[in-house]
Amino acid sequence: MLIVAKTNVLAIGVHSKIEALKELPIRLICLSQGSQAARSLKNESIHSVISHWHLKDMPDGAFLKGLKSIRPDMPAIAVIESDNPQQEIQARSLGVAAVVTDDCSEDHFRQIVCGVLGLRNAAVLEDLYAVKEL
Repeated sequence: MLIVAKTNVLAIGVHSKIEALKELPIRLICLSQGSQAARSLKNESIHSVISHWHLKDMPDGAFLKGLKSIRPDMPAIAVIESDNPQQEIQARSLGVAAVVTDDCSEDHFRQIVCGVLGLRNAAVLEDLYAVKEL
């Protein structure tokens, strides 16, 4: 089966989570700095964003705050530090589509991304089409 990626997803500062998204029908643009991501938003057709809350060049959610002020309708997923309720409160107050902790499992992360993007989870599809012999 051939699946054509129609969704461009910009991922910033979440390199440890990228492996979980390999099977999804998306075009993933992985960057490590918020300034690079800001340029990509201007030059690429981006449909959604996954960003760590604290980027080296844009700490304390500065990238996501800027994104949501300019493009409030763009689906965004904030990846926050585990056990940091302040980051979660701030991220949710921006109106991001989802908030996940940086220590969540790959399966949970993939489920959240699939839910936000309206995609079927590749692992779920395998289970749905599994044939059990009698």
